[in-house]
Parts: sequence; C-alpha cells; structure tokens
Amino acid sequence: MTENEIGTIVVDCAIQLHRDIGPGLLERVYESLLSHELEAAGLTVKRQVPIPLKYKGLLFEESFRADISIENKVLIELKSVESVTNAHKKQLLTYLKLTEFKLGYLLNFGEALMVGGITRSINGFID
Repeated sequence: MTENEIGTIVVDCAIQLHRDIGPGLLERVYESLLSHELEAAGLTVKRQVPIPLKYKGLLFEESFRADISIENKVLIELKSVESVTNAHKKQLLTYLKLTEFKLGYLLNFGEALMVGGITRSINGFID
C-alpha cells in the first residue's frame, strides 16, 4: 500500500470519527479511537512511537514521540486545540525529517469541522 493510499484511509477515518464524537475531547482519546479505526481498516498501527535523534555521533533514543505510525510509512500527530500553529506544523516536519518518512498528517480534532483540521505534510513541505 502506498503512502497516498494510507493517507486516504487516514483522512476518511478521521472525518468519520470527528462526525461521530465531535470536537473537544483529549488528544489521547482521539489517538486511541483513531488507532482502533485504522486497525479495523486493516492497517498496522503503532502508538507513541519513539523517534531517535542522532547528533555528532550521539544517539538520543527517545528524544521525541510521534502519536501514531501507520505501516511504518505515514506519521500522524494529533491535536485537540482551538487552532493549529506553525509550531505544531514544524513539529510534524521535524518528526518526518528524523524518521525519513515521506508523508505525515497533523489532525486537529478541536476544529468545528474536521476538514479544517487536516494538514498534510510531505517530508520537507506542507501541502
């Protein structure tokens, strides 16, 4: 399955989850429920994935944690905030760079409509 095919499933599941339970819950609730939905769609999902940082020969094994990794190809960072900031977007880009994943999604379940809470990021760029 390609990154884009996985991405389509991610967006569909996120929109349906948001329609079902709405905005305003804690991020970890959305993480748990979205992970369940993605697994039900047949995807391999890992939660709270450690992202190591390598710097000048040093290895920091758990410098960051991504909320969800899918099929070891796509990262998801979840938020439940009034609005996403550039810092949130940079966080996802940093995770993509460190993992060398090509595709990631910043999903903000705090938005009134999920469509407004989806940011798709390609390693190095934001769509």
